[in-house]
Amino acid sequence: MRNKANTVLSWMTATCLAAQAGMSVGGAWAGSEIEARQRAERPIEWRAPQQEDKTVAVTLLAINDFHSQITAGLEVAGRPVGSAPVLAAYLKAAQARARGQTFILHAGDHVGASQPRSALLQDEPGIMVFNMLGNQHCRPGGLYGVECNLIGIPGNHELDEGMGEMLRLIHGGNHRQGPYLQDPYQGAHFPYICANLVRTATNKPLFPPSVVRMVDGVPIGFVGALLRHATTFLPPDSLDGLQVLDEAEAINAQVAALRAEGVHAVVAVIHQGGYQLPANGSEHPSTRLAGDLAAIVGRLDGEVDVVLAGHTHTVHNLLVDNAAGRKTLVTQAWPKGTGYAEIDLEISRTGREVVALSSRIVTTWADQGPGLRPDVRVARLADRVDAMGNAVAAQVIANAAKPITRVSNEAGESALGDLVADAQRQAMGTDFAFMHPEGIEADIDPGHITKGDYYTVQPANLNLVKLEMTGEQIYALLNQQWTTASGEGRFLQVSGLSYVWDAHRPAGRRVVSVMKDGEPLRRGARYTVTVNEYLAAGGGNFTVLTEAANPVVGPFIADALHQYVRTRPQPINAAIEGRISRLN
Repeated sequence: MRNKANTVLSWMTATCLAAQAGMSVGGAWAGSEIEARQRAERPIEWRAPQQEDKTVAVTLLAINDFHSQITAGLEVAGRPVGSAPVLAAYLKAAQARARGQTFILHAGDHVGASQPRSALLQDEPGIMVFNMLGNQHCRPGGLYGVECNLIGIPGNHELDEGMGEMLRLIHGGNHRQGPYLQDPYQGAHFPYICANLVRTATNKPLFPPSVVRMVDGVPIGFVGALLRHATTFLPPDSLDGLQVLDEAEAINAQVAALRAEGVHAVVAVIHQGGYQLPANGSEHPSTRLAGDLAAIVGRLDGEVDVVLAGHTHTVHNLLVDNAAGRKTLVTQAWPKGTGYAEIDLEISRTGREVVALSSRIVTTWADQGPGLRPDVRVARLADRVDAMGNAVAAQVIANAAKPITRVSNEAGESALGDLVADAQRQAMGTDFAFMHPEGIEADIDPGHITKGDYYTVQPANLNLVKLEMTGEQIYALLNQQWTTASGEGRFLQVSGLSYVWDAHRPAGRRVVSVMKDGEPLRRGARYTVTVNEYLAAGGGNFTVLTEAANPVVGPFIADALHQYVRTRPQPINAAIEGRISRLN
């Protein structure tokens, strides 16, 4: 179990902790984020020692972790970046300047953990946007032709609501609460591929493991894979009926099959990432890849020329040795539509191998270049998403008898904090729950509570995580609320326990007593606790949570609040319950 805990917490530390702190998640790309993005646009190049006279040109345009970021709103250092219309404009401009045939790919998490307006429409807009990038050979109902220029793979977030909803999003059909923007909803106009996601009963892949595309008579193969430890990032029942196999083994098996068919140019699309390490403190990224993806690439068949990665929201653009000691290009672009990887390949007509490549990571600035001319069709869709999303957000789910606010008493407790913590504890079925107050970003007004209110109160796309902790660790966690001797604390909102703290005690020893069900907390006993993934990664200096055991990922924080509030007696009359008491 410790290996599993390290896996989930190492990823969370790199993504959630940095994101919540307002930092760029770019691994080795040091300096300001604008400088990092400028450096990422510098191409890396490789060419085989023996020159080939006759080659075909192929351009790959890859995005990852789009998370249905349909409408505008993201910024980098005050500059607007991304949105579906802007991304589409950049990709179409790149297609227009490409020397040869172009393929557009996404490396998973295209939907899920999404903008509220898209999430309220079951993320159908995310698929619809990608469809709009397709050529005339990309068609709904599984009728896309072999010349379709789009390819996707599943990420862990595609499985947030289980296999059934993922397949509905891909294959089409109205949601039980739909229809939304299409009636009937058409699903994906392009193939999803994945070699290592198999049905448990048959051990057969849920999707085609690979596809082959012909470029002027020369084949190029694409193989998909999902991170093996997807269960670490999903609720327990999300993979019911499915099994995720080892990434490298599944990819290599497909590469062998493709080789037997005469395919020697291979692109692996993997929803897994790593970290591009800096070279001895240099501002420039090194050629060294660390993390889970590094181990996978090091085991890949020498026939794999390119790995398109995702998941960690960390930028890669480097050459890495595969199992045969040959160089494999590994890329991962900026997430949420704020960038894409642009890769130019030259494939030998005789050997059918990649003999040259060039790669860069492009930022989709909305205030320059193609960003000044957002794609008109996609912009129309974004307007429809806003309009219908607003209508769905206005649906009333519950009622509040009086304001439920974040205003805390002298001890550090608030009525809304109590409500949120109770919702999270119920969602995960644990002994206790802890919520950082900064993650509660708006009050609940008296009167109607709408679907949209949940995303306003808790807009961060954070999953809940169930952990196991000792009573001693819980005491340590509560004492980490004070990091200085000044007396200023960052008070976790709690559920399932009460405690007393003394302002005259030194920081680190202020908690006097902790009670559960009227009895003192036993320091040697083990308890289950619910936190969100930011806290689980040690966010807010609550580092003792990184020592907890047996993490199990649950629903998003806003979803937990939604489900809890709608089941409460109406109207809701929440108040501070006296869970936190202060002495002196």
